[in-house]
Amino acid sequence: MTRAWILPMLMVLCGSALAAGLIADGSPGAAAALLLVFVLLAGVNSPLIFPRSIGALEAQRRSAADGRPVVFWRPGCKYCMQLRIRLGRSARQVHWVDIWRDPAGAAAVRAANDGNETVPTVIVAGQPHTNPDPAWVRKQLSRSA
Repeated sequence: MTRAWILPMLMVLCGSALAAGLIADGSPGAAAALLLVFVLLAGVNSPLIFPRSIGALEAQRRSAADGRPVVFWRPGCKYCMQLRIRLGRSARQVHWVDIWRDPAGAAAVRAANDGNETVPTVIVAGQPHTNPDPAWVRKQLSRSA
């Protein structure tokens, strides 16, 4: 769990250090703006922008019941973030599995990707799709509804 927060915390610490330097130089406005940028970057790279993750086994059970896709992701992955942002509000309909928090999820991703933990990996109807187009994922959601 702590591994997911390392990058966001480093961003906040670096932004704080740079802002402190700007304040010492007499630029509190620039310091505030810089710190805000670093805090926003930390938020975007944190697990906070993703819907609540569940375990791989629970996600696969729910997907079998409702037909919705399962997305395996990890914090800090720009492709996962891109998928999440491009799905918009429909991202809440997908079952999200954080592979850093769930060893079974990491194992499922490695099994689907020749031993690599390549994310996002989307499972639809039992078939894995590595880094699919967000429009395609959205289309799969409309089919499951």
